Amino acid sequence: MELYKENQLKVYNSLSKSKELFKPVIEGRIGMYVCGPTVYSNAHLGNVRTFMFFDVVYRYFLHLGYKVRYVRNITDAGHLENDADEGEDRIAKKARLEEIEPMEVVQRYTVDFHDVLKNYNFLPPSIEPTATGHIVEQIEMVKEIMDKGFAYEVNGSVYFDVLKYNETGNYGILSGRKIEDAIHNTRTLDGQSDKKNPQDFALWKKADERHIMRWPSPWSDGFPGWHLECSVMSKKYLGEQFDIHGGGMDLKFPHHECEIAQSQTCSGKSPVNYWMHTNMLLLNSQKMAKSTGNYILPNEILTGENDILSKAFTPSVVRFFNLQANYRSILDFSSDALLASEKGHGKLMDALNFLDKIESGNESTFNVQDWKKQCYAAMNDDFNTPILISHLFEAVKTINLIREQKASLTEEDLEELKKTMKAFVFDVLGLMNEVAKGSSDKVNGVVELLIKLRKEARENKDWALSDQIRDELLELGIQLKDGREGTSYSIN
Repeated sequence: MELYKENQLKVYNSLSKSKELFKPVIEGRIGMYVCGPTVYSNAHLGNVRTFMFFDVVYRYFLHLGYKVRYVRNITDAGHLENDADEGEDRIAKKARLEEIEPMEVVQRYTVDFHDVLKNYNFLPPSIEPTATGHIVEQIEMVKEIMDKGFAYEVNGSVYFDVLKYNETGNYGILSGRKIEDAIHNTRTLDGQSDKKNPQDFALWKKADERHIMRWPSPWSDGFPGWHLECSVMSKKYLGEQFDIHGGGMDLKFPHHECEIAQSQTCSGKSPVNYWMHTNMLLLNSQKMAKSTGNYILPNEILTGENDILSKAFTPSVVRFFNLQANYRSILDFSSDALLASEKGHGKLMDALNFLDKIESGNESTFNVQDWKKQCYAAMNDDFNTPILISHLFEAVKTINLIREQKASLTEEDLEELKKTMKAFVFDVLGLMNEVAKGSSDKVNGVVELLIKLRKEARENKDWALSDQIRDELLELGIQLKDGREGTSYSIN
């Protein structure tokens, strides 16, 4: 039997602002869409937090035995500098400033995005469509919205009529914004004179003569509005109604609100059953933003080449840090927080490494079955990774007690513990046992050599050298442990 039949999952739905029992549109199958990056610059760590959480959601669904179609788009056209449908296309502006082709910008930062996600052990999505690859479908959706009377064309640009939609729909259903308040608080902005109302948003924009990225349409040579691509691509690959749509909290309004209006106009249905949004990532208690210089790039954490952190950190430690907080809570990124996560991550991996060396006993002093149920209960409660991690450390405590010969597990319970620990740590959370991979053979060789030299120093009663080796390894995060069977080590 598939695990999903044994596990009732609850998901916090941003639409209802409450946790709801999860029931997929089609039993045994999941359709999930997550808004991907606009590839005009390097992905920052705040973006990575969002994608990392949905990577865990994807992993857990796969673990439960669902067949998952995970769609994450690439925005390579149509995203203007602000949400008032004005300014330059972000990619075109970058290309103009650097005097290169827009698609060179797209290629550079798409490759960077993929490299970052590969470094941090992300699973690739099922489909990764691009806005420029779906221009024809976007034009067709604009036509359909116009035919239904919810859009109008002015001077070659097409706008969605929010007030017309709101006569029968609810523009604000996701964000909680009232259209009356929006009208009252709207300032008159330059360049908005083409719109009937300031709240209306662009479905198609006419390109001026300087705009490089343009395509022919029935209305003008131009480009699609930013919100349109996600409605088009989610419908094409997941259908008119699908299970989960995810993204950062900053996308609730206007982007996701506009998606709902566009999709519902065309299909007459609410397009998504469960909307999920991640919260902000702060840097040293301040909003992370490139405009203020208060940001750090994901790869700078790995190299240590930055002015923020005290040292370099591994991808798995950064994943561990992120997943120790609930995805709906604000998370503060700092050097101290990463150092603490590094210690916790090291203890977890040390226990996992020792787990394979444990021999079974005649009785179990730890209730593995109850513990396993608690692990699933944590993930079934809106993917609560911090609670799951706390349960994993209950198992770590037991493993360490077994190491000290103060606890034991039967063969059956030991195998169940191994299987469950590895499933949640590696398959679901996507952590990596970096001590046991990559360059670990070289590290192991160096440490074993130092252990041998220390042993010789102790035999020669050279206690100063012996202590120096031990203490300097400890400063590097490598702890030596002397026992009856010799000296072992763990990396913290």
